[in-house]
Amino acid sequence: MTVYFPKWYINGGRTSPRRGGNFVAKFVNLNFKTYLTFLNWMPQALKMSESELINHAGLDSAVFLRIYTLGLKIFVPITVVALLILVPVNVSSGTLFFLRKELVVSDIDKLSISNVRPESIRFFVHIGLEYLFTIWICYMLYKEYDNVATTRLHFLASQCRRAEQFTVVVRNMPLIPGHSISDSLDHFFKTNHPDHYLCHQAVYNANKFAKLVRKRYRLQNWLDYNQLKFERHPEKRPSKMTGFLGLWGERVDSIDFYKQQIKEFDKKMALERQKVLNDPKFILPVAFVSFKSCWGASVCAQTQQSKNPTLWLTNWAPEPRDVYWRNLAIPFVSLTIRKLIISLSVFALVFFYMIPIAFVQSLANLEGLERVAPFLMPVIELKFIKSFLQGFLPGLALKIFLYILPTILMIMSKIEGHIALSTLERRASAKYYYFMLVNVFLGSIVTGTAFQQLHSFLHQSPTQIPRTIGVSIPMKATFFITYIMVDGWAGIASEILRLKPLIIFHLKNMFLVKTERDREKAMDPGSVDYPETLPSLQLYFLLGIVYAVVTPILLPFILVFFAFAYLVYRHQIINVYNPRYESGAAFWPHVHSRIIASLLISQLLLMGLLSTKKAANSTPLLVILPILTLSFHKYCKNRFEPAFRKYPLEEAMAKDIMDRTTEPDINLKAFLADAYLHPIFRTFEEEELVEVRVDKVTVDRHQSYADNDQTSDLSSPSPPHHSYQPTSPHQDVYHHGLPPQYAYNLASPPHYGYHYEVEP
Repeated sequence: MTVYFPKWYINGGRTSPRRGGNFVAKFVNLNFKTYLTFLNWMPQALKMSESELINHAGLDSAVFLRIYTLGLKIFVPITVVALLILVPVNVSSGTLFFLRKELVVSDIDKLSISNVRPESIRFFVHIGLEYLFTIWICYMLYKEYDNVATTRLHFLASQCRRAEQFTVVVRNMPLIPGHSISDSLDHFFKTNHPDHYLCHQAVYNANKFAKLVRKRYRLQNWLDYNQLKFERHPEKRPSKMTGFLGLWGERVDSIDFYKQQIKEFDKKMALERQKVLNDPKFILPVAFVSFKSCWGASVCAQTQQSKNPTLWLTNWAPEPRDVYWRNLAIPFVSLTIRKLIISLSVFALVFFYMIPIAFVQSLANLEGLERVAPFLMPVIELKFIKSFLQGFLPGLALKIFLYILPTILMIMSKIEGHIALSTLERRASAKYYYFMLVNVFLGSIVTGTAFQQLHSFLHQSPTQIPRTIGVSIPMKATFFITYIMVDGWAGIASEILRLKPLIIFHLKNMFLVKTERDREKAMDPGSVDYPETLPSLQLYFLLGIVYAVVTPILLPFILVFFAFAYLVYRHQIINVYNPRYESGAAFWPHVHSRIIASLLISQLLLMGLLSTKKAANSTPLLVILPILTLSFHKYCKNRFEPAFRKYPLEEAMAKDIMDRTTEPDINLKAFLADAYLHPIFRTFEEEELVEVRVDKVTVDRHQSYADNDQTSDLSSPSPPHHSYQPTSPHQDVYHHGLPPQYAYNLASPPHYGYHYEVEP
């Protein structure tokens, strides 16, 4: 059950139902009544309202589910109309008499537009429904964009006070001779934002210190394991050998050995930490700057700070959980070069990805391999090796490449230099979508590899490309129906069965888990895999929109996918996945744009298809449709996207007034001081002291600052924190690492709140 309901186990909402019983009962559920009610999860997944879901899992998760409901809202009416009107029109048009000699056709093709005779007046029905479907999709997109933007504004306005609402990230700060970066930053913001600047947190290059922290963590884990082992068997203290992998060397007491190792590491970490904090060379030209109000932060984040537009660059800071710390050390001047290199790499990956696969698959050509390496002939001629190379290796190579592809794309996004996990996942998602568009959709329609397609496209008129692709679309409907069942339906089934996480958890539990900390880490399910799930979703939108007029019999398969995927992911979000961050549905503009792109692709391909049917009288009627679609997209972009990009000063002031009314006595400097402290600066002992201090402050928020100073002296959880407070003495503060709690209320006023900027 820890695999299927890990969210509740980690939060303490559930405990293991089987703590005793025989050996078999530990691995197999012997309560046969549960097998009769195994579908009870479906109604349970629908009980939680959207507002409760947002409070439980955040806005990102709730809006992710709305993509599936949007698919149902779009395709249910389209499916009904298409099946009732288009299928009879196609079937009654006289079979594929004119093409039966050149092509092998199936019964599904007889239900498609291919069955309509050339120059037929029936094409006006297809064109009319293309207009009708486009109007319906645009209407649903408009309503959904409006609903998501409104929900986002309500969500952000109803949030409690959070660090990112008052903080901006400053990059590319100039180096002033004779002044440290912190001094220069402090002076700059005191001068230019004297009434609103509060404090800043410098960012340190602590890569070596981070390695020591990871090694110290492993040593602590081994110490905990041996102490637990000794508690269970107190008659014998655990021991180990000090040689390589514990295979030889002097035998010593394990507990004393690891205690001594940790003690030595603590000394190294203390020295390295002081070196990082005291040497100006370790301070990076980037910092998190906090302000006394949301209004002050919004002014700074959305204005040019210097007459040189390349210096003192400001933007909204991601929430602390969302910061990808490693990329903060990347020099700003190298970001443009990095993005250019990655763009070229993605292009090469999309169009030339078959080269490494073809190399491995060439091994299946045994004659060529024997010519290149004749000394391998005795091995190759073995029956087992020969069967493996010819039958198993080529498919395995392709499968391995597709399996590691999302990881490769995420690494590329990290190299680009984005500093937020949410942005990294959105960029990786975009790259994966381009790959699937070219190699799954276009690659399946046009025979040959993507490189061959690119070569053929470059050597023909641009006006012929839609015709080339459009003529092949109806004949590929069977393939895509199979693809939806194999990739979509089977993928959803594997998602709810969770066989892979189940096997991995038990393997970790048997071989790697030593302490409860290890068990919780093995139990952690992570978050929804947005970089892989969103592109797949957008591909199904593309297939449904393209084939709605061409081969409408594909639409019921799309509907089944969206319906079951909605149920499954609703259950998984409620019971399984823990969000890593909260971006306030910042991915929605990308979802909207790619559905619009699907509409444009379907319109262009239908024009190309009709041009092959000698429908010269009806085809020109489609020319205006892409123009209208682009105009609609531009309108939506101007109307709704500012809610995901900008922060009006009027709303910022309203948020500040509301915060001062609800929490008039809050010590904002204490709240913001260590919010953006790098996690590696919190060692194990410090975290324990911080937790004690947080509990103390929770009991008495208005405790005297002298007590806070005393606790801070004991723990010293952070490097020096720079603040600007001319009217009050300096105060050491606390920071807690607890995830934010969402308080979402649909009845709250629609004020703007903290936003993430949507990259172009």
